Amino acid sequence: MGKIITVSNQKGGVGKTTTIINLAAALTAMKKDILVVDLDPQGNATSGLGFEISDSHPTIYNALMEQIPIKDVIINQNGIYLTPANIHLSGALVELINEPKREYKLKNIIYPLKNDYDFIFIDTPPSLGLLTINALAASDEVLIPVQCEFFALEGLSQLLKTIKMVQNTSNNQLLLNGVVLTMYDTRTNLSKEVHEEVKKYFESKLYKTMIPRNISIPESSSHGVSVLQYEPKSAGAIAYWNLAKEILQQTTLGA
Repeated sequence: MGKIITVSNQKGGVGKTTTIINLAAALTAMKKDILVVDLDPQGNATSGLGFEISDSHPTIYNALMEQIPIKDVIINQNGIYLTPANIHLSGALVELINEPKREYKLKNIIYPLKNDYDFIFIDTPPSLGLLTINALAASDEVLIPVQCEFFALEGLSQLLKTIKMVQNTSNNQLLLNGVVLTMYDTRTNLSKEVHEEVKKYFESKLYKTMIPRNISIPESSSHGVSVLQYEPKSAGAIAYWNLAKEILQQTTLGA
């Protein structure tokens, strides 16, 4: 049975979507079956994987609202399976507000897919609203990317409180997969200070692999491909490859 991992941080610009795209690409190259669930109305994971969504194409919104089966939403984009999203998803926030058990809407439609994939990654909006709660309620684990910048830890305490709340109310099996540092710059003291602070707080849950600040990463996103496809020998591509290997090793060890 596969593993469902939400990648979340309500602070925007931390490399959340980029991490999903590149982990998906690396794990797919390692012969794993990967599904990316874009649960962000901005649809950055959708465009970042190179899929240009039309108004007529079904999205995760249609599946959440039980208009069509989720299997009719899934597309194969360069070997990575994707449930695309667009701005229509923001309507779900309003439409689901009075629904009973609204926090389980996503779980109800993606849990039956666990046997079909090795990993299901859920990309969440930069907020702790209903969509993020749905993602956490549906997941086995949560992966937190932390940017190596000033105020990097700002808001993390609120995210951890939200995770704890979900554990206590709607998903008592939810675990912290780990924390990954992004945009790490070896030339700055700030990156080193953030690393030490996060290491002190999360200890063994901090991944050894750190994603460097590397121009190939944002360039690849703008071209709708992973950095592993765009510049496979770049520092960014090597880092995401190593992170994927760490995640696989952790899964093998049953961590």
